[in-house]
Amino acid sequence: MDEALELGTYLPRSFANASEQAYLDFLWSAFQTNYEAERYEFASLAFHLLYMSFVSFSIWQIRLARPEQFSMAMVGFRSEEEGNLMDCESPFKFYDRLKESQIFRFLKLIGCTNQQVGEFAKFVKRRNKIAHPTGTVFFNDQAAIDAEVMDMMKEVRNIEAHMQPVVLELYHRFLSERADEDEWQFAVPGDEVQANLVHANYMSDADLALCRNFDIASLSPEHGFGAKQALHQSLLDVCPADDPTPA
Repeated sequence: MDEALELGTYLPRSFANASEQAYLDFLWSAFQTNYEAERYEFASLAFHLLYMSFVSFSIWQIRLARPEQFSMAMVGFRSEEEGNLMDCESPFKFYDRLKESQIFRFLKLIGCTNQQVGEFAKFVKRRNKIAHPTGTVFFNDQAAIDAEVMDMMKEVRNIEAHMQPVVLELYHRFLSERADEDEWQFAVPGDEVQANLVHANYMSDADLALCRNFDIASLSPEHGFGAKQALHQSLLDVCPADDPTPA
């Protein structure tokens, strides 16, 4: 159970959209209650949806940080699918346009190999077997689901490691676009960070811990350094060094 809960570190720390927050809360509740009641088959389905949510948030960040590469990766899709993917207003909408297994191909944009992509996607096939009436219970005991969770978390950490440059690109862009405080959407730095960094980019606690280590001094020669520094300080207040997973 403890290893499963670690996934929360890699999921968005908060949502601007209340329905998305409610959905993630529901999945966590479904996983925990079924796990504790020893209904491991259903617990595995809930955890799989949490895993796929994590993947969709990562793809969202890739699309924001590298739109040209993202567009090129859609070569071979039907033209209407290409437009739909670029226009998606939420990470959850990706699955309205693509099969689950297709979404993993975008992880190649962060340096993942075909073999790694195959490892990430293998859980979809396992889930499909469980989601259909087969007359077989795949997860009969705690050891079986714990092994599955361990396997999935290994891949979550692998994806997150590849995502680090993307997260830092998004943070650098966020700061660069806010050199003029008069053009901020919100007057308070913390509100600007929350709305246009955390919410807009679906930033997780792990992402924010990475951003806090950004070398803000490297931007000192640039225009609007004071504004950027104020935003970075606000982030440090949200994610202090001794609290890698802020509440």
